[in-house]
Amino acid sequence: MSRSRAIALLPVLLVAGLAAAQGAGTGKAPGSDKGMPFLEKASGVKDPEKLERSSQALVGMRTALREVLEKLEEARRTKDVVKLNCVNQKLTQIKGLLRISETADVALQEAVTRQDSTSSEHEFTKVMIANQKVGQLRAETEECIGQLAFRTDENLSVEVEEPQDLPGGDPTRPGAPPDVIIRPPPASPTL
Repeated sequence: MSRSRAIALLPVLLVAGLAAAQGAGTGKAPGSDKGMPFLEKASGVKDPEKLERSSQALVGMRTALREVLEKLEEARRTKDVVKLNCVNQKLTQIKGLLRISETADVALQEAVTRQDSTSSEHEFTKVMIANQKVGQLRAETEECIGQLAFRTDENLSVEVEEPQDLPGGDPTRPGAPPDVIIRPPPASPTL
């Protein structure tokens, strides 16, 4: 998918997410059955808190962008084209979401200044959905590089208990076969 086409699809994805986030009247939290964090209704958040949360989300998205850029450099150093393509795809999506979020944050500030609750709720919801998506993309980037499979804690210790009923010896070095003491009878009675 080309970069311009991916960026063109971002508003469509955000609008779909907005519809789900603003509630379809189901009474369930959007994404609650899929393990996704609950996205609070924007109408329940006061304007100053919307501005603060939006700013915090932008800081988090910029941090995620820096981390993904580091992963991109790591993929370049290893010269692994598959990892590089995977990380680059996630990076492009994060850049697009960040750009949309920055625009939405400015529009949110303007809407709060005008005391336009409908616009402020809409812009706030856009930023929050983009923030969730960026977090998901950052996790997918970790999977691209393979960090999740190999990340361990330095304080990790492993205890191995050997069962008591195991046969002794090294199974990779079997003993010599027993010597043949008695010659078997001939295979044919004519000999």
